Amino acid sequence: MANSNEMNGCLKTSSPRKKSRSDDLMSKVTVILGAQWGDEGKGKVVDMLATSMDIVCRCQGGNNAGHTVVADGVEYDFHLLPSGIINPKCTSIIGNGVVIHLPGLFEELDKNIAKGLKDWESRLIISDRAHLVFDFHQQVDGLMEQENTKTGQGLGTTKKGIGPTYSSKATRNGIRIGDLLGNFDDFSKKFRTLVNVYQRMFPSLNVNVEEELARYKVLAEKVRPLVADTVSFLYKAVKANKKILVEGANAAMLDIDFGTYPYVTSSNCSVGGVCTGLGIPPCRVGDVIGIVKAYTTRVGDGPFPTEMKDEIGELLQTRGAEIGVTTKRKRRCGWLDLALLKYTNMINGYTCICVTKLDILDQFPEVKLAIGYTLNGKPIDYFPSNASDLEKVEVEYLKMPGWQQCTENIRNFKDLPQNAKNYIIKIEEILDVPVRWIGVGKGRESIIIKELKL
Repeated sequence: MANSNEMNGCLKTSSPRKKSRSDDLMSKVTVILGAQWGDEGKGKVVDMLATSMDIVCRCQGGNNAGHTVVADGVEYDFHLLPSGIINPKCTSIIGNGVVIHLPGLFEELDKNIAKGLKDWESRLIISDRAHLVFDFHQQVDGLMEQENTKTGQGLGTTKKGIGPTYSSKATRNGIRIGDLLGNFDDFSKKFRTLVNVYQRMFPSLNVNVEEELARYKVLAEKVRPLVADTVSFLYKAVKANKKILVEGANAAMLDIDFGTYPYVTSSNCSVGGVCTGLGIPPCRVGDVIGIVKAYTTRVGDGPFPTEMKDEIGELLQTRGAEIGVTTKRKRRCGWLDLALLKYTNMINGYTCICVTKLDILDQFPEVKLAIGYTLNGKPIDYFPSNASDLEKVEVEYLKMPGWQQCTENIRNFKDLPQNAKNYIIKIEEILDVPVRWIGVGKGRESIIIKELKL
């Protein structure tokens, strides 16, 4: 029988665990997250901060992500590799929450080696718990999208096999890196079983099983030197007070739980994915940096309240070179949506933000900020969970004068045109989150550091 305290809802709790001295000495990881629908410029910020980091990690997603880094005039494209890989003093980790297409990983390495990437072998560590994306996962992804499109429910997937792989993981018939590196006969049985599962679902699926097994026997030896238990590695690194940066892929509005479902990715790309995708305890998460494009873009289908399908949207698309790194599709463009950013801040708790691509707005005589939504004629103070409701919202805009001056060569906040400074300050005021950095160009040097008010 419950005691009186329990009956009154006053459950007795045990005393909090006494903190040890080592707890205080352990470092906290810095997290970089996309705050919109992706393509915010996370790679450049990761590259900038990685110069002072010991370790840079990917915690979720797969090669559906696309991060561009320009260093010393060379443009690198990363899909699976952490953007910090080009820092010769930095260890890069692909965590257990990432799904990995091994042929794609080695192709990506070869392309970036040709551009100048060096000495990566000793600096790349892959989790033995990460799940494998196979070619048949990618075929299934395309077949599912094809069927959905026929019924008018296409999601605009990248067809990289990410969703089907996470589905395999969730139904517990997925195959991990550790399985590949273990007994190959056991791996082969699991592979055949998984192929059979999908062929029953999709009779047209054609997989040359023997050819694939022969290929993965070679890939197993190729990837073996890179694989380790990343959970214990990171625990020791945190305990040793190493500087660790976590690079989120995709973005908050594509999160499987909190994004514009079903037009989302298949992983948690909000701050919770850091813990589940790397094995890092929540108490070890420190600064959470939100990356915000100075306007809003989206690739693929789904609701987009501030989208502009006119000449302004076309100008943003042209000036911003808004073509997806992974999909090569044009990105839809619209004004900066602060109502959306308030929502992603609720989830992620940004300690500061970086506003990228401010220079793309240089030519506009007027700029707008979305500051609220109205649904069915009534203002709402929440972000709609239903995609059809989000499609129906009317947006309340704050109009601000543009600056119509080039900002690309400016490196100090005080030197920005006054109207550009006003734009940044208004973002800070409405979000109640400080802006720490402002991007005004492609290169790592094209960053304005804005002093934070204490």
